Amino acid sequence: MNTKLTLTIEQSVIERAKKYAGKRERSLSNLIENYLKALTNGSANNDDDVTPIVK
Repeated sequence: MNTKLTLTIEQSVIERAKKYAGKRERSLSNLIENYLKALTNGSANNDDDVTPIVK
């Protein structure tokens, strides 16, 4: 089940993210959902498991 979520993000970040998603033929929602899944999948239990870019 999908649920709507409202986020406050800088306009320039949104524009760049939409371009990034479009180039990959994916929606921004899909990218964000998959990113959050990766962050919360249980394998990143401590900061050592998180890549520098995610930190």
